[in-house]
Amino acid sequence: MNKLFKEIDTLQQEINALRPLKTEELPLIKNYYTIGLTYSSNALEGNSLTETETKIVLEEGITIGGKPLRDHLEAIGHEDALAFLYTCVDKKTVEEKDILQLHRLFYYRIDEKNAGIYRSVKAYITGSKYPLPIPENIPALMHNFILLLPELYKTKHPVEYAALAHMHFVFIHPFVDGNGRTARLLMNLILLQSGYNIAIIPPVMRHAYIASLEKAHHDPTDFITLIGQMVKETQKDYLRLFA
Repeated sequence: MNKLFKEIDTLQQEINALRPLKTEELPLIKNYYTIGLTYSSNALEGNSLTETETKIVLEEGITIGGKPLRDHLEAIGHEDALAFLYTCVDKKTVEEKDILQLHRLFYYRIDEKNAGIYRSVKAYITGSKYPLPIPENIPALMHNFILLLPELYKTKHPVEYAALAHMHFVFIHPFVDGNGRTARLLMNLILLQSGYNIAIIPPVMRHAYIASLEKAHHDPTDFITLIGQMVKETQKDYLRLFA
């Protein structure tokens, strides 16, 4: 794993050498990753919009014929949550209110009552053998989760820190829906706060992603490695844009 982290750090140095970006380049790059991350994160959860359709919905505000309304709302909500995420990068810390706001912005068009609110009902993950926490325990678990983040920041490589934060959050599963997307937003916020690029997990990696998360209940190595590989691939894609 250390070898992977060194490769990531080397690539990040190459990316940093390209900075600062030209004024006209910055919005183009931001838009490129907004569409890519929105498409991929939603597709991992079963959203039917293609990347091109996601681009049309976000840039032109046009609905796609034959596609569910919810799929459109998820795309718009994820874009809003990502825009808020960028406002949190400079403060270098993650607060509970930030996580609640990320979820609220993503989810309020779909279910306003439960947007940004911890679940009050039991939840289950199909195919997982590990039970999720009961609703009564979620506030305390989230409080402890927030307290854990500074310790991970101090003791782990930033990519491992981001992966572990994602993992612990998903294990708590604090919301009625949208936990995976909120976890990936949180992970990418941590990466950006640490000076790294975001990580896009393409839908083709869905099985490996879910399997490594399930295994992470007793050994997080595979999940951390997978996230590291996704960071690396996204870095290489970024560098290709400037080749």
